[in-house]
Amino acid sequence: MPKNTIKVGLIGAGYIATWHGDALKATNGVEVAAVCDVSQGAADALGQVYGVPAYTSLDDMISADVCDVVHILTPPQTHKDIALQCLKAGLHIFVEKPFALSHKDTLVVTEAAQKANCLVGVGHNFLGLPSYMRMKSALKDGKLGRIASAEFNWNFPLAPLRSGPFGLWMLDEPKNLLLELSPHLFAFAADMFGPPKILHLELGKPIKLSGGGVRPQSWRILARAGDVDLTFNLSLVETMDDRSVTVRGSSGIARLNFAADTLVTTVDNSADIVMNPFLYQVSHALQHMREAVVNATRHLISLNRKSAYGISFSNTVKDFYQSIKMKTSVDNRFSGEAAETVMKAIDDTIAMMPNKGVEPAPKPVKARACKPSVLVIGGTGFIGRNLTRALVATGRDVRVLSRGSRGPFADLGGRVETFSTSLKDPDGLRKAMQGIDAVYHLAKSVDTTWEDCLENDVGVTKAIAKAAIDQGVKRFIYTGTIASYDMSDPTQVISEETGFDTDMTDRNLYARSKAECESVLLTMHQHEGLPLIVARPGIVVGEGGPLQHWGIGRWQGAGAVKVWGHGQNILPFVLIDDVSDALIRMLDVDAAIGQSFNLIGEPMLSARGYFDAIHMNLGSRIQVRSGQLLSLYWADGVKYILKRYALNRTGAIRASLKDWKSRAHFSQFNNTHPKEVLGWAPERNRDIFVQKAIVDANLFGF
Repeated sequence: MPKNTIKVGLIGAGYIATWHGDALKATNGVEVAAVCDVSQGAADALGQVYGVPAYTSLDDMISADVCDVVHILTPPQTHKDIALQCLKAGLHIFVEKPFALSHKDTLVVTEAAQKANCLVGVGHNFLGLPSYMRMKSALKDGKLGRIASAEFNWNFPLAPLRSGPFGLWMLDEPKNLLLELSPHLFAFAADMFGPPKILHLELGKPIKLSGGGVRPQSWRILARAGDVDLTFNLSLVETMDDRSVTVRGSSGIARLNFAADTLVTTVDNSADIVMNPFLYQVSHALQHMREAVVNATRHLISLNRKSAYGISFSNTVKDFYQSIKMKTSVDNRFSGEAAETVMKAIDDTIAMMPNKGVEPAPKPVKARACKPSVLVIGGTGFIGRNLTRALVATGRDVRVLSRGSRGPFADLGGRVETFSTSLKDPDGLRKAMQGIDAVYHLAKSVDTTWEDCLENDVGVTKAIAKAAIDQGVKRFIYTGTIASYDMSDPTQVISEETGFDTDMTDRNLYARSKAECESVLLTMHQHEGLPLIVARPGIVVGEGGPLQHWGIGRWQGAGAVKVWGHGQNILPFVLIDDVSDALIRMLDVDAAIGQSFNLIGEPMLSARGYFDAIHMNLGSRIQVRSGQLLSLYWADGVKYILKRYALNRTGAIRASLKDWKSRAHFSQFNNTHPKEVLGWAPERNRDIFVQKAIVDANLFGF
């Protein structure tokens, strides 16, 4: 490490850590020197990415004296204590938003920083956008005239409200949604106009969470800063992405799309009554063209690596470290004072929240000792949540393996037990299976290389199965996927006897990895006595499922989808309740051991028929286009070449044309096998199917 290089420690190894790490890599004179996370697996994985030591104890990292600055990227309720500990050690701190849980806690941290002579930065990350700096320049230059009002919008769906995971901190209490999202908007307002004075709050579109509790999905906040009227809008339902700031002045209007890093201004011109409307529209057209060309060029040159969020992140981090290098105050946008202003606005808004209609989830009530006989791995996911509740309905107690201690089952009292351990911890897995008769393995990894799949999916699955054998589990039920089949042939009818291709190297990683997991488990069944049953659900729909299901097509927001192929063939839909029913039946049928079951509902709808049903029943006409599979295949080939040779990603793969055709589900399925062996009876009535799959599924959140 070069002399005078600033050494940085990342505290928290979640997804946001990679954004910070990449921004630090792009900052001269700065190096990631250590990572710290309470999860050994997460810490090690992130440490390997940056080639630095990994710690599970903050005390140990501080004692090692390996960093000058820390980025605090842990859950918000931990920010204050971690910040104080790091400041006491003489470390500069950069804290993700929300800075703390209250204005009072924020003051405690900033005052401690002053006493320690340390700098404080806050992750108001969108304030680093080039387009935002151009908007501020227009304000400063008076281009917009005297400012009358400004509107700040965060209209962006928050899928966890409807489909989980429900163990997230921001879903614990109604106010946490405001703490998580509003700093983006309040930071813009505070930076441009000063501290907002909160005047009014309206909440709307309540939603009941799985496990109980009610959350508002829309927030309308009226405020004022000086003479400027401020409106803050938060909407978390399925809606077109509108994350924007609009400033209205006496001479013009500026609209910043901070999700896309674009700025369009509208100003008066001095042309006559004939030319005025023409020049008005031409000006708009030219500005939109400029923004389009700049952004398209940026994505092309960077090979789609420079997102607006990433650029803002990088600029934010560079500004903070420039302050450290030059020993100057932190830029006002990212300073401790900015954090204080934002947190005061949040506190004032929370004080206006009503008690009725925003109830937190009920606290678990243990009316009895939980005696789980079934373990569900992946129990907080879509299928896992439904299965867990269905198991409880049969009188069984359930243990759910989860990363955290919370889950969406608070309303079930003492019937569900949450167990936290890493899937890469053999001892933890064996402990999780103590007293367990049956294990459901529903978990899956999201990997980008085959090597990662072998480690995080296949390797983990093997470890789980080994623990099940060691603990004498009587049923091991694994959920594979029908995607592992070759479904490219319209004349083929697939059954459990069809089998997968011998060579899966030309298939997408998900299909290939799931097939490999099945192969490994089958070998363990044959040679080690693993009591294996494989379930392969089709396209699962129903309550708790997503609107933007990628088994149906490639989505462009909630309003447009490109279906795989022509979209006229019948898709292998299956209701979530029917999937859970089949999975439970596998517990009681001895003949099921050693067999696989394709869980496909009765033939009902094509892709286009599905969207027609949404229109008929919910009034939403989603734009549907046919996906030309040959075109998608060739486009994917171009991407592969760029990844492999321009970005030097040696692990990049290219799926075959057959794989792309398979995504259209051209082949049909025969679902006789689970009916005969399990006594399974999936829904046959089309009206009931549509009611459960679409009407009752809360696809849009309202």
